[in-house]
Amino acid sequence: MLTVDFQRFRVTPGERIMDMGCGAGRHAFELYRRGANVVAFDLDADELAGVETMFGAMRLEGEVPEKASAETVQGNALDLPFPDDHFDKIIASEVLEHIPDDMSAMAELLRVLKPGGQLAVTVPSWLPERVCWALSEDYHTAPGGHVRIYTRAELEAKLKSLGFRVDGHHHAHGLHAPYWWIKCAVGVDNDANPLAKAYHQVLVWDIMKRPLATRLAERVMNPLIGKSVVVYFTKPAAPSRPAAKETADAV
Repeated sequence: MLTVDFQRFRVTPGERIMDMGCGAGRHAFELYRRGANVVAFDLDADELAGVETMFGAMRLEGEVPEKASAETVQGNALDLPFPDDHFDKIIASEVLEHIPDDMSAMAELLRVLKPGGQLAVTVPSWLPERVCWALSEDYHTAPGGHVRIYTRAELEAKLKSLGFRVDGHHHAHGLHAPYWWIKCAVGVDNDANPLAKAYHQVLVWDIMKRPLATRLAERVMNPLIGKSVVVYFTKPAAPSRPAAKETADAV
């Protein structure tokens, strides 16, 4: 289940792209399939072990272009172990809401992205997330849980203040918001609840079969109750330096 729209976030084979806070690796796998040189970055070593196993399986099954590469790197988002201007593109999906010092993490994203490079950030949408927090304290107070609820305006303003340019946004996963409201109402760990189980089966069916009816329904629901908001940014290109002759003439 992808949150980033790869029609907007276009991947050129051979680009170096980081999935920052990759989790189970859903976006990293798609980047790999599209021929990128992928770095799946996360703090959780167990998650990265699973991602590495999947990368190997994809290679063995011939699911990726021959020249594409993929690796996992463990580390902290506040101190990315990469040089300046290293990546062509970066995805940070459903991760910034977990980081108390989000501005430092955003500054690191700016640092390691090449001038002219594109960043895709996804976070929980304000309204669906606010409902979840109101229904369940456990939803957001569990270790590693969400520490803030962003408005889109706040997210854009923070990244713009660091130097990013905003390129547009959309919402995603409108069908998933009611599921999480149900989970929060009956208990986030109560997977046996009949209503939660039934709705989960609908979501699995939708993901596996992608029927037209649910695609159309989600298109209507996304702007209203999409579980995630996706914002696209660009790191502006560095200003060009004047040619040597022009500099001399100016002197």
